[in-house]
Amino acid sequence: MIRHTFERILASRRTLLGVGPMSQNCVDATIELANEYEIPIFLVASRRQIDSEAFGGGYVNNWTTEEFSRYVIDKDKKGKVILARDHGGPWQNTMESLYGLSLRRAMESAKLSFRADIDAGFQVLHIDPSVDIHGDPSADEILDRVFELYEYCWSYAQSQGNKILFEIGTEQQSGGVNMLNDLHYTLSSVLKFCKKTNVPLPLFVVVQNGTKVMETRNIGSFDQSIRVANELSPEIQMPKLVELCKDFNIFMKVHNTDYLSDESLIWYPRLGIHAANVAPEFGIVETKALLEIMHKNSLHRHAERFNEIAFNSRKWEKWVLDAQRTSDNDKSIIAGHYVFSSQEFIELKKEVTHALAASGIHLDAYLKASVKASIMRYLRNFRLVRSS
Repeated sequence: MIRHTFERILASRRTLLGVGPMSQNCVDATIELANEYEIPIFLVASRRQIDSEAFGGGYVNNWTTEEFSRYVIDKDKKGKVILARDHGGPWQNTMESLYGLSLRRAMESAKLSFRADIDAGFQVLHIDPSVDIHGDPSADEILDRVFELYEYCWSYAQSQGNKILFEIGTEQQSGGVNMLNDLHYTLSSVLKFCKKTNVPLPLFVVVQNGTKVMETRNIGSFDQSIRVANELSPEIQMPKLVELCKDFNIFMKVHNTDYLSDESLIWYPRLGIHAANVAPEFGIVETKALLEIMHKNSLHRHAERFNEIAFNSRKWEKWVLDAQRTSDNDKSIIAGHYVFSSQEFIELKKEVTHALAASGIHLDAYLKASVKASIMRYLRNFRLVRSS
């Protein structure tokens, strides 16, 4: 049923949107837009953002998989939001890396997380075993891991009477574009596996289209006027990759679409890209809106305290290109959404909410509106919503 809905939408050259659940306001904004415009929008939760109770939940609203799913399903009155796991697989949860789990233990851990997703009613599972803290696995080794997790999840879902769809990814985002031969090998291998084990083809395959997010910008080749040496430009290469996906009856999805210009985004449906994920940008938008409203209302001390909490979390470390050249303020903005659920921030937010309420400002409504505006930019450029 879901696949048929997507086929109907994509037949008119549109691109589906996956939103990373960066905060409760971001989740609420997504649900409200999906219901208002009656369009499907994916909520794509990474294991760091949302995970099962066995893994201590995630940093987004301190939700476990079960709590997150229940919250979305209850609020999604028209059933338009698609619950999806993003980057499910071994070592995709901080605990698995922190404890240095072996491959076998990490795979068992990933299966436990996937089981919780299926039990909670997730509809799409992204199987991504591209991370390996012990080495650099070959393409065939990664595919073997994909197939093991794929068959496990399908069998478990069948035993529980649950319907699920799959998204597969076999490499980390590089900022370049997939080679045609590499994608053909992946899709051919997947087709053989599905026929052999009698499991359905995946809904999506993740394709590199020249995007990569660092700091608060996209540094990949897709949005650049200067092309990468020895690489065909995305607008030349992407139609070939799209056609290849069509040949295998698998939709193409791209990640790291954050911060692209409107001029680049309008090319997504034109090129035939079926779906795209956006996540950090929405967290940054909410963080900037929070700082802006505090400074506009002379809550400078509170803004400074927020910057201190965010900076001290050091969650900016994985995102900065050069720590010495990036200002402390920028680091705080990058890390801001990671601390929204910390006790320190919750107490600070109560003070800010109370102070703003005295001026007739509802803080969460203001923040949610800012995130909504950012999500709408993608919905319009992807032709899911008509431009006014």
